[in-house]
Amino acid sequence: MTLLHILQKLKEKYNLKIYVAHINHMIRENAKIDEQYVENYCKENNIQCFIKKADVVAKAEKDKNGVEEAGREVRYNFFEEVLKNTNSNKIAIAHNLNDNAETVIMNLLRGTGLAGLKGIEPKRGKYIRPLIEIPREEIEEYCIQNKIKPRHDESNDDTRYTRNKIRNIVIPYIKKEFNPNIITGISRLSDIVKEEQEYLKKETKKAYDEVIINETEDNIIYNVRKFNEKEKLLQKRLILLGIEKIFGNTKGIEKINLEDIIKLCNNNIGNKFLKPNKNTKIEIKNKQIIISKEI
Repeated sequence: MTLLHILQKLKEKYNLKIYVAHINHMIRENAKIDEQYVENYCKENNIQCFIKKADVVAKAEKDKNGVEEAGREVRYNFFEEVLKNTNSNKIAIAHNLNDNAETVIMNLLRGTGLAGLKGIEPKRGKYIRPLIEIPREEIEEYCIQNKIKPRHDESNDDTRYTRNKIRNIVIPYIKKEFNPNIITGISRLSDIVKEEQEYLKKETKKAYDEVIINETEDNIIYNVRKFNEKEKLLQKRLILLGIEKIFGNTKGIEKINLEDIIKLCNNNIGNKFLKPNKNTKIEIKNKQIIISKEI
């Protein structure tokens, strides 16, 4: 409730209207107590509260996903629903500096590119994270000083989940054996990567304007000769940008897919195509690169 407490302090100063969205993932026995705690807090402070129960374990089994991924999907879908129903314009999430470090380490273990090293962004569209630059220890101290008694989610202690292993085993070990300031060290890394990503984003946009022939909802068409003149790094980013413009994301596109697509483009042999996944088609035709939805 720390984030809400801080937002309340800003409420009158900036004329904020605050709503609370709480998800009961139905994983823990104490989840109902947490739900009641949030509901009571909101009643006492005259804040409208929206609560949703979702059987996340059942959803994960049905979708053949991990519980963490299923929980995230349920949460963010609910946040969007509340945003729309309340005619709000921002969704504030309580990620802190420690969460950012955990995310960067998780991404490293998965073999991330630069984008994964920038960690959790303070602001991304409608999502804002006011506590992202504050260490967890400072937040806990703030709670003590302001007599806030937050609930402890014991599922955060369950090291079956990757993030919890990193939080409760990996980071404490690194702090003890290598670097006691690992959280701030990773934060500095994230800041550097964010700056470099912004520069590369601008360079990619510049390259996009030079190679683009046509852009619609269903396909992106590049000039293959101009595309092949670009550095390999920009070629990869142009492919990803084209796919993102069509699908809204680049999920399912791996490093090996990008390498294969670039080889196809560099060979510049007409009427050849690749399908990096079931939804995406990359075709070389009439001296053009056509990125399209596979129907």
